[in-house]
Amino acid sequence: MTAGPASRVVALWCPDWPAIAAAAGADLPPTEPVAVTSGNRVVACSATARAEGVRRGLRKREAQGRCPRLRVFAADPARDARMFEPVAAAIDAVAPGVEVLRPGLLVLAARGVSRYFGSEESAAERLVDEASAAGVECQVGAADELSTAVIAARRAALVPPGGGARFLAPLPVAELAAEPSLAAAERVELVDLLHRLGLRTVGDFAALTPVAVASRFGTDAVAAHRSARGEPERPPSARSLPPDLEVQQRCDPPVERVDAAAFAGRALAERLHVKLSAASVACTRLLVHASTGNGEHLSRTWRCAEPLTPEGTADRVRWQLDGWLSGRSESRPTAGIEVLRLEPVEVVAAGALQLGLWGGVGAEDERARRALVRVQGLLGGDAVRVGVLSGGRGPGERVTLLPLGDELVPESDPSAPWPGRLPEPAPSAVLPGRPPVTLEDAAGAAVAVTARGAFTAPPARLRWGTRSWELSGWAGPWPVDERWWDPAEARRSARAQVLLARGRDRDPGGVEPRALLLVFGGSGWNVEGVYE
Repeated sequence: MTAGPASRVVALWCPDWPAIAAAAGADLPPTEPVAVTSGNRVVACSATARAEGVRRGLRKREAQGRCPRLRVFAADPARDARMFEPVAAAIDAVAPGVEVLRPGLLVLAARGVSRYFGSEESAAERLVDEASAAGVECQVGAADELSTAVIAARRAALVPPGGGARFLAPLPVAELAAEPSLAAAERVELVDLLHRLGLRTVGDFAALTPVAVASRFGTDAVAAHRSARGEPERPPSARSLPPDLEVQQRCDPPVERVDAAAFAGRALAERLHVKLSAASVACTRLLVHASTGNGEHLSRTWRCAEPLTPEGTADRVRWQLDGWLSGRSESRPTAGIEVLRLEPVEVVAAGALQLGLWGGVGAEDERARRALVRVQGLLGGDAVRVGVLSGGRGPGERVTLLPLGDELVPESDPSAPWPGRLPEPAPSAVLPGRPPVTLEDAAGAAVAVTARGAFTAPPARLRWGTRSWELSGWAGPWPVDERWWDPAEARRSARAQVLLARGRDRDPGGVEPRALLLVFGGSGWNVEGVYE
């Protein structure tokens, strides 16, 4: 049955958006080759970088080898959302009803925009012009179904009504997993399996019967099969939206800083999911609304392939608030946010939310995270911090502590070479205060490190406060000379590992041997870490 015009969808896609956003955030010209990495692999790159051989999936070193002048940035979803908000606002100004699938990709109903501009072709041209006026290039596609429209946007195609299956049939089956915002995480494995089974195109997969797909593959395969056949991915449901699901919070004083707004958004997300759980539903489309002291009303709808978790809801609220408060949009509020509201637009049965092996939404990790969020509510946003691996030479430098719920972006790139970095294994505990100790030789004289990076004498004993230990072994020193070209910020240090054998003032039961990581600076030796 051919879908009617009212069900058609228009998708607007900005190619290479993470790379475009990173370049715009750093004020780089469009011709500069840019790559965005995650897990030391390229996840997005600009057209200029692609022309020089850079591809997604390459290791960072290999990408830099192919393009020596490549500018590399770490993946940052918050930055992507912040830079995309002006584009979404520009499109929403001429075609209300925009829904953001992810930064760089949005959709809207085709009926209103095609009637207003006369046709889908005219509407597509106008949307491209509006995005160009906002400073970005984009492609527009239209089709009967959402996933087909997104694939069509990647090819700048307007699929005629009822022609979705014919349009998709010759495309590689990998297209079913090309857009992560529309597919479950296991979609990549499904595509790989289909390819090994000899189903190389979307049409090959669509030719299978629904019964064969449902009996041999998982639930996501059934959704992918409906998409391949041009059928609705989400069948119409008779479930009505339960009443009183929306949550809102009044901010007194009004919120003007992104971190304060994100903290309020996290607490609101928790309240929303308590209501959703009580109603036995999960949210798949979320409206974020903010009102300011000057009477401005801002709203944006986020659509998700899978039901939102509390963490996913908090992420989208943070991204949207960051885009409003610190973005470059003309709709940026002129006053602080006084009211923040979250409203579910579309819900599904709670069974659609993936549950843990030993329970439901109350899995151990989720319960622990909710408890920590409550602690934040009592003590403040910075009271609960989590560590993320960062770059550096010492173990203390390689940990960046960030407030719970913030984007886990390290202070420096952990995949950089970092010459002089402490060799493995790393200490099991890092002491924040770096307590001072004294290292002595066999005669009791203090041991230091020379300008050539060697001990002044073999270390034999360590004194820590009123206690002392003889050493059964040591390694090092490893000198580090940082920023030697800048006298104002130059730092020289050396690290050594020592194994404690026995103490003179030990407890009755004796002292268990343990190893310490020491660092030598201008004031002598300090304990940086403990090996257990």
